[in-house]
Amino acid sequence: MELAHSLLLNEEALAQITEAKRPVFIFEWLRFLDKVLVAANKTDVKEKQKKLVEQLTGLISSSPGPPTRKLLAKNLAALYSIGDTFTVFQTLDKCNDIIRNKDDTAAYLPTKLAAVACVGAFYEKMGRMLGSAFPETVNNLLKSLKSAESQGRSEILMSLQKVLSGLGGAAASSHRDIYKNARSLLTDRSMAVRCAVAKCLLELQNEAVFMWTAELENIATLCFKALENSNYGVRVAVSKLLGTVMATALMPKQATVMRQNVKRATFDEVLELMATGFLRGGSGFLKSGGEMLKVGGSVNREVRVGVTQAYVVFVTTLGGQWLERSFATFLSHVLDLVSHPRATQTHVEAVYSRRCVSFILRATVGSLLGEKAQIAAAKEICQAIGKQMKAVEAVVNDTSGENKSGAADIAASQHVMVCALQELGSLVQSLNATASPLIQEASIGLLEIVTSVLLHPSMAARLAAAWCLRCVAVALPFQLTPFLDRCAERLNNLKTSPEAVSGYSFAMAALLGGVHQCPLGIPHAKGKMVVSIAEDLLRTAAQNSRLSLQRTQAGWLLLGALMTLGPSVVRYHLPKMLLLWRNVFPRSLKELEAEKARGDSFTWQVTLEGRAGALCAMRSFVAHCPELLTEDVIRKLMTPIECAMTMMSHIPSVIKAHGAHLKASAAMVRLRLYDILALLPPKTYEGSFNALLRELVAEFTLTDNSANTTTSLLRSLCHYDDSVLLGSWLQETDHKSIEDQLQPNSASGSGALEHDPSSIYLRIPAGEAVPGPLPLGVSVIDASVALFGVVFPHVSYKHRLQMLDHFAECVKQAKGVRQQAVQLNIFTAVLSALKGLAENKSTLGPEEVRKSALTLVMGALDNPNPILRCAAGEALGRMAQVVGEATFIARMAQYSFDKLKSARDVVSRTGHSLALGCLHRYVGGIGSGQHLKTSVSILLALAQDGTSPEVQTWSLHSLALIVDSSGPMYRGYVEPTLSLVLTLLLTVPPSHTEVHQCLGRCLGAIITTVGPELQGNGATISTIRSSCLVGCAITQDHSDSLVQAAAISCLQQLHMFAPRHVNLSSLVPSLCVHLCSSHLLLRRAAVACLRQLAQREAAEVCEYAMSLAKNAGDKESSSANVNPFAPGVSSRSDIHCRHQGVNITETGLEGLLFGMLDRETDRKLCSDIHDTLGHMLSSLAVEKLSHWLMLCKDVLAASSDMSTATLLSSGKDEESEKKDEMDDDTMFTTLGEEDKSKPFVAPRWATRVFAADCLCRIINLCENADQAHFDLALARSAKLRNPTNDLLVLHLSDLIRMAFMAATDHSNQLRMAGLQALEDIIKKFASVPEPEFPGHVILEQYQANVGAALRPAFSQDTPSDIIAKACQVCSTWIGSGVVSDLNDLRRVHNLLVSSLDKVQAGKGSSSQLYRESATTMEKLAVLKAWAEVYVVAMNIKKEAESKPKRAIKNTDDDDDDYGTIDELPPDSLITLVQPELPTLSRLWLAALKDYALLTLPAEFSSQLPPDGGAFYTPETIDTARLHYRNSWAPILHAVALWLNSTGFTCSESTEAAAISGLQKRSTTVSLNQASGAAGSAKSLPEINKDRMHLILGVSIQFLCSPRPEEPIEHVTACLQALHTLLDSPYARVHIAEDQLIGVELLSVLHRLLLTWNPSSVQLLVTGVVQQIVRAAQDYLQEKRNTLRCMTILPTILFLIARILKDTAIKSADNQVPPPVSAALQGIKSIVTLSMAKTEAGVQKQWTALIRSTLACILEYSQPEDSVPTPDEVSMLTAIALFLWSASSEIIGVQSLQNGCMNRFKNALNSCDPWVQAKCYQLLLSVFQHSNRALSTPYIHSLAPIVVEKLKAVERNRPASNIELLAVQEGIKVLETLVALGEEQNRVQLLALLVPTLISYLLDENSFASATSASKDLHEFALQNLMHIGPLYPHAFKTVMGAAPELKVRLETAVRASQASKAKAAARQPAPAIHSAPTIKLKTSFF
Repeated sequence: MELAHSLLLNEEALAQITEAKRPVFIFEWLRFLDKVLVAANKTDVKEKQKKLVEQLTGLISSSPGPPTRKLLAKNLAALYSIGDTFTVFQTLDKCNDIIRNKDDTAAYLPTKLAAVACVGAFYEKMGRMLGSAFPETVNNLLKSLKSAESQGRSEILMSLQKVLSGLGGAAASSHRDIYKNARSLLTDRSMAVRCAVAKCLLELQNEAVFMWTAELENIATLCFKALENSNYGVRVAVSKLLGTVMATALMPKQATVMRQNVKRATFDEVLELMATGFLRGGSGFLKSGGEMLKVGGSVNREVRVGVTQAYVVFVTTLGGQWLERSFATFLSHVLDLVSHPRATQTHVEAVYSRRCVSFILRATVGSLLGEKAQIAAAKEICQAIGKQMKAVEAVVNDTSGENKSGAADIAASQHVMVCALQELGSLVQSLNATASPLIQEASIGLLEIVTSVLLHPSMAARLAAAWCLRCVAVALPFQLTPFLDRCAERLNNLKTSPEAVSGYSFAMAALLGGVHQCPLGIPHAKGKMVVSIAEDLLRTAAQNSRLSLQRTQAGWLLLGALMTLGPSVVRYHLPKMLLLWRNVFPRSLKELEAEKARGDSFTWQVTLEGRAGALCAMRSFVAHCPELLTEDVIRKLMTPIECAMTMMSHIPSVIKAHGAHLKASAAMVRLRLYDILALLPPKTYEGSFNALLRELVAEFTLTDNSANTTTSLLRSLCHYDDSVLLGSWLQETDHKSIEDQLQPNSASGSGALEHDPSSIYLRIPAGEAVPGPLPLGVSVIDASVALFGVVFPHVSYKHRLQMLDHFAECVKQAKGVRQQAVQLNIFTAVLSALKGLAENKSTLGPEEVRKSALTLVMGALDNPNPILRCAAGEALGRMAQVVGEATFIARMAQYSFDKLKSARDVVSRTGHSLALGCLHRYVGGIGSGQHLKTSVSILLALAQDGTSPEVQTWSLHSLALIVDSSGPMYRGYVEPTLSLVLTLLLTVPPSHTEVHQCLGRCLGAIITTVGPELQGNGATISTIRSSCLVGCAITQDHSDSLVQAAAISCLQQLHMFAPRHVNLSSLVPSLCVHLCSSHLLLRRAAVACLRQLAQREAAEVCEYAMSLAKNAGDKESSSANVNPFAPGVSSRSDIHCRHQGVNITETGLEGLLFGMLDRETDRKLCSDIHDTLGHMLSSLAVEKLSHWLMLCKDVLAASSDMSTATLLSSGKDEESEKKDEMDDDTMFTTLGEEDKSKPFVAPRWATRVFAADCLCRIINLCENADQAHFDLALARSAKLRNPTNDLLVLHLSDLIRMAFMAATDHSNQLRMAGLQALEDIIKKFASVPEPEFPGHVILEQYQANVGAALRPAFSQDTPSDIIAKACQVCSTWIGSGVVSDLNDLRRVHNLLVSSLDKVQAGKGSSSQLYRESATTMEKLAVLKAWAEVYVVAMNIKKEAESKPKRAIKNTDDDDDDYGTIDELPPDSLITLVQPELPTLSRLWLAALKDYALLTLPAEFSSQLPPDGGAFYTPETIDTARLHYRNSWAPILHAVALWLNSTGFTCSESTEAAAISGLQKRSTTVSLNQASGAAGSAKSLPEINKDRMHLILGVSIQFLCSPRPEEPIEHVTACLQALHTLLDSPYARVHIAEDQLIGVELLSVLHRLLLTWNPSSVQLLVTGVVQQIVRAAQDYLQEKRNTLRCMTILPTILFLIARILKDTAIKSADNQVPPPVSAALQGIKSIVTLSMAKTEAGVQKQWTALIRSTLACILEYSQPEDSVPTPDEVSMLTAIALFLWSASSEIIGVQSLQNGCMNRFKNALNSCDPWVQAKCYQLLLSVFQHSNRALSTPYIHSLAPIVVEKLKAVERNRPASNIELLAVQEGIKVLETLVALGEEQNRVQLLALLVPTLISYLLDENSFASATSASKDLHEFALQNLMHIGPLYPHAFKTVMGAAPELKVRLETAVRASQASKAKAAARQPAPAIHSAPTIKLKTSFF
């Protein structure tokens, strides 16, 4: 292929390749030349021009194929226009000679056609330059036109069209000749020729004035004739011609009018002509209007459909503004069409005519008018309806009977009503909330007018009115509940009018059916209302026979509609429903039998209608409430259903007895029965299979049906890919709704609401605008076929065989047309059954069943009807799938092989080739691998059969199926297949579009099969790839849209596998051109491809698209002089295209796609456009910021355009000024002439919503791109450095304005998007400083805008979801810290205050429009907003408190710009929140309690309060959950802050006062709801405990497993709440006391730390953990003895005791070792711990420990033989420490006391004076113990021993200081005892002490000889006595008096002492009275 890429044809290379490859080589060279000529250097071209001309003209004679001749002609013309034109006339002559040649053989034809193509191309390119030769050329062409065959005729006509286009007005002399010759061909038998003529005449009418003046009527008649027996392509082309000519006649083009003085046609004349075609068809022209009514005969449907399209072309050509001005006239004309008797001869015809009129209105009003104009149009339609209704009422009320034609008028008016109401409904629905002025302006009276039609005598009109109401309610959901109430009220008031019962019940059913489209729903109570109305209707039906039928139907219809509200509503009414259903049917077989004998025809009709209604309601129940279908409920449903099945067999006899008019009602019962059975599991009605199957088979084999009705399901059961054979691709066109009428099956496309009123409440199938159930006859057959498919897989093999044999018999019996119908139905049923088998994974059955099925199927493969052949092929494939045996498949394949080898007829060759394709499709590559070679070779051979395009189509289609299903196994056949595909593409005439479509499919399949290999560079792969590219190029250039669409998807596949090899520079512009195609499939394909390209290469795509805009601009200017631009569509471009070829402007591809969103209604297409724009935005928005913002702004500017015209409820005055300044630069369209070049209409609301979403995405993209986008100083410096730098912050005013426009729009969706954008802007820009004013932020200047944007959202009638969003924005704004003025802040704050009042108003107070959960959403949003504000306020306050206080600056005047003046005092926000806190805290806690209950698992649902919570009702619990889930976190945080700030001191009662006036159970819910009334008296500690449990419970439950999609803000809020909570001492104690909670919380936090990565979360987690640990530590500090002590105390005490035992060993020097003193110190510390405060358990443990320690020490201090002697002193010290420090309760135990006393006794009796001395010292301390209870026993026990010991000293005086010390210490003890004693006992005590002391005194004799120790004792005793005497004078005297010898002894001693003192006085100072003991203890423990 590379060799073909040269300027001159490489003739050597051409000579060397095989004959077969030459055409491809030549085509590839021409393709290269086409690209290169445009770009080449002129001189290069001129040098080689001669040779090139030779080569090219040589090719003309080489029989080139269609694509080659097209390219050849294009290149020749281009060559002459670039190079010299010297030889052009020569070449032209050469071509003319070839055309004149008389050779008529097939071989010469391609040469002739090539010459014709060249002539056309020359004139198109060079036009007037060739003017001199044109008369001869035209004559030449016209002459050969007469003798040419069809391919030649098309080609010549196309050439003539190009000649006309090139010459323009210069060809005037030949215009009439061309017209005469061409017009007769408009009715040519070849469709391609008709299309070519239409296009040629379309070109001609640009200049030929006579066509739309004198010849106008003839043209119309010709067009009507051309439409007879036409195909879709002809209808499109002819309607375009007719519509354009009519439009030109009405508004001629300026230039032509000036040249000739012409008489213009009037509007009426033009419309009259069009109407003729619509009503009469093409059979001759009318003499006068009057005759029309007399002439019978039917209107030709194809003509009517064609004329319908022509109407649309006519209006589109004249443009939207013309339609706006002339709408009233046009509307009345179009509605008159459908009221004409000729349009409504039969019911089906009437429906068809209505469809056509609806199409005209939808295609014009729906897409050409902007929203304002649409509102005006809706008013006109209202008036038209009102006018009609007045006329109808006049007839109905006219009892005199004068008005004879009245009945006919009413019949006609119903169709007008249906069309008008449907269009009105569609208009309102597309306008959505923008339509509110229609409802609000009383002068229009839309609702009155529409509801008046509910009383129309005709059911069709009533249903249409009901549908229209549903549309209004869905568009404006705030009307839904009022509508329902109003209808209910009227229904009650007008119960006696049959029309009213029927009409208002229709309306209510329709409204209920619309609820699912309104997210906010309706109040729960409405369900109850509907049930009671329906019950009442059913109950009273029998009372009045005039109303029986209507009431029965109405009652059941309402119950069926009720079911659409879903399980949450139906659950409450189910028992009643089951009862009603049971009662409609007889209870037993006996009753059923008895029933037959009773009743007349009327009662039977009512009965049947009632049963049909009941079954219909059941079906609705099963379809809409699957959750409620328990086994028990199904069992209860089966009772009436089984009864209905039994009843079926009785019906024929009833019909016989009472008349055939019951047939319809009986059919309705069957339809409903089949419908519900198809939804239930077949197992439930297994028992009735036999009877049911008999009914089903009889139904679709037309056993009792004389009409040849066919099912409508066959197409949908065949494979989607077979559309090319079935023609079902028409379903994918913009004309689907009218083209359906022309399909061959019964009543196709005649869907209408009146065929099945229940469809008014069902969901509309996707893609439909209005529900259109088919007529009953077809619906029943459809239902029977569908049910047959469900049941068949569950039937025994025996019965399957019987049925299949019966089918064959039925086909045999029937003849002619009936046979076709029966066969079609049977095949549909068999396909349905096979599909059912495949879905159930079951098999077909044994050999005989298969055989029977096979015979049936194989017979149909040779059927002349292509639809049947298609179905048979499909059935064969499905059979192979369910049998799944290789032998069976081989047998079927072999049968087809043999057939194809022998058969010569078209029918069997097509049928069997499809059979092969289907076998492969359903068995896949592996299962059919061994047949692949044979299949491929046979199909490749068939595909080359040029004599039969049909065979080629079917075989190529099958080939594509095989390539698709074989996958990699096909790799070996790729080359031969590809070469065949290319050969056919180059030779098959373009008029055989189906062949080309299949070639495109094959090409796509091959590309997919080769797949990623296509990237390779090997020789074979390169060849395959270039072949694929050539194939794509040929199909891309084809004239048929479907072929082009196939080419696009091939290129898309190629781009996926080998992106480098797809040339975007040519692909993208071609895609952009297709975006304005009139063919939906082509637009879809183009957008789908762009979507894929934009994902990878958005920048390139946009760039190439822009290049197209530049070129278009150049072309426009160059061609303007030739072809003055018409108002509306220029002839060469497409309907949608305003430019020559494409409408890309400076907004680029993005702008075009935004524009498409306004026009397109196809879901898939719009979703792809959204995706494409999304990909482009992601890649490009940051780089081309201004461009994208401008795009969004232009789209959103339409909002301000709309809202200026309408009322904004609040904030008028401030806003009006802003509005004015905005409108100047945002008005999107202005009226007037210049509008013609503008895009269509102002963007519609859905597009504006998308633009607002884009705005939010742009902000997010910038955030991820560069910080400078959010920093004004950085942005300005970046802009200075490089002016192309574009940063978001520089566009802030635009962002705010866009958000403002969106937030204040009429459309609720747009308001939501606008508020969202506003919130994003505030969040992202809140902290951006204003460089010129330090201390300020840039958002401050937009305070007014934000306030103004928010205010309307808080008006009375705003829906809940918007209020909720607005609250969110409010809290963001208040919390952002932008607002610096308290008054400004107050304005927004007041909005929240007003909302809070609403929250307090309680549940039942406001008049409810929406579901209760909407109120829940609104109230929770308000509480959440307040919570967020409170959190921010508290944070500000906390920060302010932590900062050092600044001195207020003394601000001078010059400081005023910025200083502290504007700054808010830190507590101002909290002061705004403070007054509401008592209310808020209470509501917050209530909300948290609700949330906690709602998060309980399902098994606890029985514990939920039966009447709901504070803010939710039990009925809406499921939807309410979501709202709680969105708002609990900030509320939790706020509650924690509030509790922390109040320190848990607020009880509920203190706040109750704040909300005393609340409604019952509204928000006065306290936390102890569950405990009922008794709980109200809870104490504060209990309340606090509950609060702690609530908060910790909610937190732990959430943190356990936060869902991954949970916003991080919830996690952080929850953690911050915990942190705050643990700041408060109460909470700390709570969590420290309840260890389980702490541990649980820690483990949950640990898990969170492992699973949540963001560092913010991790920091918070560690913070909370710290708090918990700190709480535990504090708690330990306070209660050391609890945790720390009690756990480690036993160990410590044990250690101390052991240390004492092991280290306290008696030493010679009585030293105390350090371990002992440490141990004693330890005992002192431990025993002195105060344990009084602690609780009982701990005290008990403590007591036990102290006792056992003391016991140990007692045990250790017992002297043993083996062990070294313990140091008694240390042991005693330890014991004393216990006695001294512990309480008597602890150690006052008898055993311990005895032990201690024993130790003391031992010590007193010790022979070691040191021990004695120590023992006395310790006893002293024990005796002195403050607690007498402890000391008394010891005194009693040990004092006597002490006295004994001391008395004994008299006989055994101390010999050493230590012994002396012991005595002295003993005396101290006695003295202490005297001091402790009471007064009355003093004498006895002194009687012990004094004698002892006196006994120590020495007489003078012994004194001198005594030891020093003895002397010291004497001195000591004397001093003590001297001391005691004065202390207790009375008692002392008594004792002395009682014993004179003592007195004497004392006196002697005193005298001696005084004498010695006197001696000593001269020598030394007097000694101290109290001689201290000479030995001190080393350590003092007291």
